Amino acid sequence: MGIVDGKVAIVTGGTRGIGFTIVEEFLKNGAKVALCGSKQETVDKALAKLANDDLADSVMGICPNLTDADSVAQAFASVVERFGTLDVLCNNAGVSSRTKLVDYTVEEFESVMDINVIAPFVCAQAAVRIMVEQGKGGSIINTSSMVGKYGQPSGSAYPTSKFAINGLTLSLARELAPLGIRVNAVAPGVTHTDMVDALPDNLIKPLIASIPLGRMGEPEDIANACLYLASDMSSYVSGAVIPVDGLSRP
Repeated sequence: MGIVDGKVAIVTGGTRGIGFTIVEEFLKNGAKVALCGSKQETVDKALAKLANDDLADSVMGICPNLTDADSVAQAFASVVERFGTLDVLCNNAGVSSRTKLVDYTVEEFESVMDINVIAPFVCAQAAVRIMVEQGKGGSIINTSSMVGKYGQPSGSAYPTSKFAINGLTLSLARELAPLGIRVNAVAPGVTHTDMVDALPDNLIKPLIASIPLGRMGEPEDIANACLYLASDMSSYVSGAVIPVDGLSRP
């Protein structure tokens, strides 16, 4: 029996990287999960990776346009139709950017904000409408970042979006607490993903050397924090932005 046994969760950005690991850990710990991707092709590939597991009957895939309220509402309704309820929303989908200010276009800035801020708002709204109708509360978990506190030297849209996510998390936590809906965020530091693996050693080694715990994070570290926030173990925790960064600092 897992710590989220019997719960139903939606994980956006759930087809790869940290998101896919969150899906796996939720499934292993007893939840039923709808993994959400940007395209049906990537959703199908992610589901295929789980097809040989005993957990396959507990997972489904959706691919709504996360910035379109009607598309998200329809997709979330299909999750409730399949699994009977919705207890957890994990807003993990996100995009990054390293463009310098003088080269930034408004369109590129907006594209980051769309996925990193507008989409979590739209998804939270759809999930809360379902949770309120169910009348048994729920948990919303947003993915922030260490740069949401410290900023970064280029790609300003990304840290701006994470500052915004922190504000959204705190505000929704206060608004939704009377309804029994908790809202928290996880703020990863440097985490071992395919994107990080592609970086040259001369960039990676100094990053690791700067982390007091002596290693970069693993996707499981982030997933474990999400498990805690999804579970009843965190029933008195709301409005928290939990750093999972090995005490990383810029």
